[in-house]
Amino acid sequence: MNRQRSSGGPVAEAAAAPYVTIVLPCYNEQDHILHELERITAAMDASDYSYEVLVIDDKSTDDSVVLLRSAMCRFPRMRLISFRRNGGSGTARRIGTQDARGTIVVWTDADMTYPNERIPEFVHHLVANPEVDQVVGARTTEQGTHKWARVPAKWFIRMLAQRLTGMKIPDLNSGLRAFRRDVSLPYLRLLPPGFSCVTTITMAFLANQHPVDYIPIGYAKRSGTSKFHPFRDARRYILQVLRMVMYFDPIRVLMPIALWIMGLGFVKLVVDLVRYDLRVT
Repeated sequence: MNRQRSSGGPVAEAAAAPYVTIVLPCYNEQDHILHELERITAAMDASDYSYEVLVIDDKSTDDSVVLLRSAMCRFPRMRLISFRRNGGSGTARRIGTQDARGTIVVWTDADMTYPNERIPEFVHHLVANPEVDQVVGARTTEQGTHKWARVPAKWFIRMLAQRLTGMKIPDLNSGLRAFRRDVSLPYLRLLPPGFSCVTTITMAFLANQHPVDYIPIGYAKRSGTSKFHPFRDARRYILQVLRMVMYFDPIRVLMPIALWIMGLGFVKLVVDLVRYDLRVT
């Protein structure tokens, strides 16, 4: 992925490595990207944590990049990476995590849906619980577009993931989460380019016995136009759940199928023995 980097200026370069890196993908968010940055920086400035905001512009076709570059003086802790072609939110999060300088990495969105003023709370949860490797914002409401399709699709995918992993998952694909960067690095290569990257990072942690906690959060109506496609993205979520379980614990998928086939074969054996005088067809 070709990309261009812009730093937050000499002050940001000279500063020591921050403790928290907030990865913020941006694609055509010109109407609210600066409001989101103001909300995030205000919350982090009021906390005790050093931080950087790593904005990944995914080849926006509006004025998002122009606004971000002009706002660098206002947000000295912001860094900007501009893609030369659209790579998807998963690609943005993967590259942002690889490029992060912080020990804790936070993923969130720039569409005003997630309560980003609560990011310090997520970081504090990891600090206070060193045995936990990831904390996820579990949404208590669904305010996204295509709600008629989102709600049943997400419920089905979450039930499938819980069945396959044997763990309770309050929210499988929340876009707001914090995790330890060093723990995530081996799994970044598994991230798909699209929205299902959040499902992947959850499944990867759970499948490898990394403790994951959940914090209930609200979820606001999106600002701007949603990039979610109800049928295409739901299909990708389902395939990604199956892919991750097959990758880390294939016996959970294959054993039930094998037992069903063996059961059908045994039934056919009994039927053949009864119908054909103890001969098997």
